[in-house]
Amino acid sequence: MFQRCDDVRVSEPEVRRTGDQEPQPSRVAARPRRSRRPSRGAADARSVRAVALVVAAVLLGGAAAGVVVHERGDGSDETAGAGPSDAGATAPVSSPARTPDPTPTLTPAPTPAPTPTLAPSAPPAPTPTPTGLPRQDRDAGLLSDDVPESASGDLVVVPGSDPGPGTGAVHSVRVEVEDGLDVDAEVFADFVMSTLNDPRGWGADGSLSFARTDEPAEIRVVLASPDLTDAMCAPLLTRGEVSCGRGGHATINFRRWVEAIPEYGNDRWSYRRYVVNHEVGHLLGHPHEQCPGAGELAPVMHQQSYGVAPCVPNPWPALG
Repeated sequence: MFQRCDDVRVSEPEVRRTGDQEPQPSRVAARPRRSRRPSRGAADARSVRAVALVVAAVLLGGAAAGVVVHERGDGSDETAGAGPSDAGATAPVSSPARTPDPTPTLTPAPTPAPTPTLAPSAPPAPTPTPTGLPRQDRDAGLLSDDVPESASGDLVVVPGSDPGPGTGAVHSVRVEVEDGLDVDAEVFADFVMSTLNDPRGWGADGSLSFARTDEPAEIRVVLASPDLTDAMCAPLLTRGEVSCGRGGHATINFRRWVEAIPEYGNDRWSYRRYVVNHEVGHLLGHPHEQCPGAGELAPVMHQQSYGVAPCVPNPWPALG
């Protein structure tokens, strides 16, 4: 029994007629002739292989041409050049996205450095004196405010002479300084003489004046350390604190010359005028005086070194 196939043709056997008998099929059927057309299944397989070969050829051709296809982020296709693929690779190799050229920026020209200017130099500071003392101390001959209890014990006569104003009775004065005290002796001597001949001094009424000498004199004005002052003032008790005027010398305690007294405050200049006038006043014969009343000027012969109150400090004979 033969299966029917639409694509196969079957040859009919030769039939001989014998009377009215039904024709009998030949016992031996002719061998069917194989058609050269392939069956549907074989054809389909060949078609699949052919399509696969075409696709592979297209892909390989695209890779050889250096063109690949990749998808944009928005779903559309974009072609880009691809680098060489690895040997035997069948998938396309995508190249990295092209980096956009940087936007050119303008580099600002460097700002020129400012030309340095020279600030006007400050005026030179005044040259400080070696001692750094206030002027009122330097004008009194001080080179230091240190007060030694004792020095050499030797008195040195300050050389020089000055006739002074020459009015009235002229009293000769010799100025001496103990060796070892930190004092400019010439400046000290000038301070003493300017005090004695001041118009507010003992010669204010024109009855007397003072002349300086380095020879023996009526009045000796001596600047001495506390210890030497005590020795020269004995039997008066100066106790290293105060000065004295006796025996032809007005001895000024160096402690008082440097420090003055609290009631004169910072006006040490005036206290020094006072102590010269007071001690020389003793040599001129003037005794101590008392404060005349509260708020009044203290007499120059008042013992102001021990205290001025209730009077007001006063260094001049002509004023009080």
